[in-house]
Amino acid sequence: MRFKFSMVVLLVLGLCFTATAASMTVKDITGRTVALKAEPQRIICVGPGALRLIVYLKAQNRVVGVESMEKRYASGRPYWLAHPKLNTLPTIGPGGPGAINKKPDMEAVLRVAPDLIFATYMEATVADEVASTLGIPVVVLGYGELAVFDTAVYNSLRLVGNILGNDARARAVIEFIEGVRTDLGRRATDTGGDGPGVFVGGIGHRGVHGIESTQRNYIPLDWNHARNAAQQVKATVGSHVMMDKEILLRLDPDVIFIDGGGLALVAEDYRRKPDFYNALKAFREKKVYGLLPFNYYTTNIGTAMADAYAIGKTISPSHFTDVDLAAKADEIYIFLVGKPVYAVMQAEYGRLGQVVPFIE
Repeated sequence: MRFKFSMVVLLVLGLCFTATAASMTVKDITGRTVALKAEPQRIICVGPGALRLIVYLKAQNRVVGVESMEKRYASGRPYWLAHPKLNTLPTIGPGGPGAINKKPDMEAVLRVAPDLIFATYMEATVADEVASTLGIPVVVLGYGELAVFDTAVYNSLRLVGNILGNDARARAVIEFIEGVRTDLGRRATDTGGDGPGVFVGGIGHRGVHGIESTQRNYIPLDWNHARNAAQQVKATVGSHVMMDKEILLRLDPDVIFIDGGGLALVAEDYRRKPDFYNALKAFREKKVYGLLPFNYYTTNIGTAMADAYAIGKTISPSHFTDVDLAAKADEIYIFLVGKPVYAVMQAEYGRLGQVVPFIE
């Protein structure tokens, strides 16, 4: 019995030594220095977009718990649609916009016993408090400004790749995104600043909004070098604009796109106020098109790229004759999340790039 007890002690000590030996130190996006196990096998993700980056790096099998936000209204988040097993994991707290920069459900986190917590949109002081209270390292990641794609997300991908021992995949994801950006820029070169004025309404920003909600910095327009009407209006918060309808009438864009997340609100408003909408040239000429929602628990980068091809094909059709939008969307989704989920997105939000059904 004594021998067996000694062997158990030695085994435990051996495991502790191994874990200590295989440690690493990283600096997260807040500048915090974090000590953690190398290649942790049990991770959780809190905050907008944290889990998405893990899926992009093909590490979803290491996730041991998810926010309840992730389990609700999954149709707009391809990374979740592609991996339904995530829905069977324990819940680690509410998540959602109301939980940004707040401590997670500490008891729920402890129950799933993670080696590491990845968090987004969390200040250093909060991350330090969570790590100290739980005794679990917290690494803060980021996308840049909320609801706006920023190449700062590349730093997060590299950081996660380094921590999880998947640097090659992180590089491949970054190269893929940059390849799409280059392709769109090449196709859009001839339009320059002389193309039609374009407005995108119904964009999600900490919730669902109607046609007034737009962005000054909007990936699908920026990557097509399109003339974004929102650039003429001062931002409300960061890049986000809640545009007064009278200003929208005055700008009278040539083409309007409606984000799928806000499409139902816009359709309802159209039925109540047809005179306003029909005063807009784009509505009169039926140049109002649907997009898939990509600002859904911050930026779904793959959907943003699919939307960019839809916008390019609409405003510069001769430059996109070789692009089938459904096939292109699934090509992007397969690479980033591992499965073709466009059909599910289309069933929920309509065909990418189609004239919105309520004015046909």
